[in-house]
Amino acid sequence: MIKFRPRVALAGLAVLAMIGAACSNDTTTTSAAAPSGGTGTGVCASADTTTGDALAEVCSAGKLRVATDPKYKPQSWYDVQTSTWNGFDVEVANEIAARLGVGIDVQAQKWNTITAGSWNDRWDVSVGSMTDTVDRESLFYFTPAYYYTPAAISVFQDNTTINGPADLTGKTVCVGVSTTYQDYVEGDLVLGAAAPPFKFEINDGNLQTFDTDTDALDNLALGDGVRCDAAISAQQTIQAFIDDGGPIKLVGDSLYYEPLAIAFDKNDPADAQSLSEAVSQIVDDMHADGTLSELSKKWYSGVDWTTASAGAAPSSTPS
Repeated sequence: MIKFRPRVALAGLAVLAMIGAACSNDTTTTSAAAPSGGTGTGVCASADTTTGDALAEVCSAGKLRVATDPKYKPQSWYDVQTSTWNGFDVEVANEIAARLGVGIDVQAQKWNTITAGSWNDRWDVSVGSMTDTVDRESLFYFTPAYYYTPAAISVFQDNTTINGPADLTGKTVCVGVSTTYQDYVEGDLVLGAAAPPFKFEINDGNLQTFDTDTDALDNLALGDGVRCDAAISAQQTIQAFIDDGGPIKLVGDSLYYEPLAIAFDKNDPADAQSLSEAVSQIVDDMHADGTLSELSKKWYSGVDWTTASAGAAPSSTPS
């Protein structure tokens, strides 16, 4: 009856099956060709590979291991039919690996596993639209922001009673677990210094969490109030869900704006600071030469979300 649901359900089952097949290490990986023992191009061409830190290990292995979410369209998703990774974050990760001079190994990981830190050398970096928060700064080295997102409210397409955060008192609000959206509803969110100020505008919401944001949107799409009265996610994620036929709509203004960064584990057995610094320079270079801007326009319908002024864009979109 709802055209998009079978596709979402089948894709979800296929992703779960794919992940289950790799249950021995709880990851699903896709690798680009990478020469072993380092490369002769990019940052690694001049890196000292004898230091034993994370940059040296990446360059020596000739491969950057990247953790991201396999169900976070349009940022990152795994196409089970073509066995390929797609999305803005995936292309950003590919470009970072290329500028380091290494191949890439993309791994599907649950968001709450990534944001918990202490990765124990299972991957080198998270390129997954992670927001710099004060709590996370104790766990991760962050690059400068590579793009920005407005946090937005969505409701079922037929809803007429929820028009903004003031209407969510006592309502079931669905979000991805371990996200800033969860922190916002709980009143605990403290963003890093680069973020603009905001106010908590949801009081006494009934919080419901899911493995990832798109799972929250799937449950909202079951019907008005069936499992969720509203869902909060990045505006771009909600809009992609709508564009794919999801029967939901954006309402109200943005709740807050998030500077999104690439993260490195401060507890990495091999010191990750040098790798973080190298990738931070790459991010600066990708801003300066327009690469990030072009990737944003490619994946976000012509919109450049890579500048701080992107936060001025409205969150509400005609449905």
